[in-house]
Amino acid sequence: MRIAALIARILLGLIFFVFGLNGFLHFIPMGPMPAGLSGQYITVMMQSHYFYFVAAFQVAGGALLLIGRYIPLALSLLAPVIVNILLYHLLMDLKGIPMAIVVAILWGIVFYRHRQYFSGLFTQRTT
Repeated sequence: MRIAALIARILLGLIFFVFGLNGFLHFIPMGPMPAGLSGQYITVMMQSHYFYFVAAFQVAGGALLLIGRYIPLALSLLAPVIVNILLYHLLMDLKGIPMAIVVAILWGIVFYRHRQYFSGLFTQRTT
């Protein structure tokens, strides 16, 4: 399990670091804008500069995973990004759902390896 978690951490870090940098540097060519609601959603995200903040979280989380430091922080930064990616592909553009599921599984493997650091989130407080 330790080797699988290491491989998942590095793959997840690479994915988010590269695609986060692409949000700033645009070195991966984008195809045509999707039609319909998904295209409008992307247009609004780009015109409002919201994509830059998402890309910054991706770069930060990916870099932390790659260097192997502050992994719980990296997982916490990337979790909402992954949820949004999954929801976008589930609700608006199904063609990217396989990669979104792979990313979510990789995140789950790394989370499971470091679950002890999140135990405080799952305790019930009576005070």
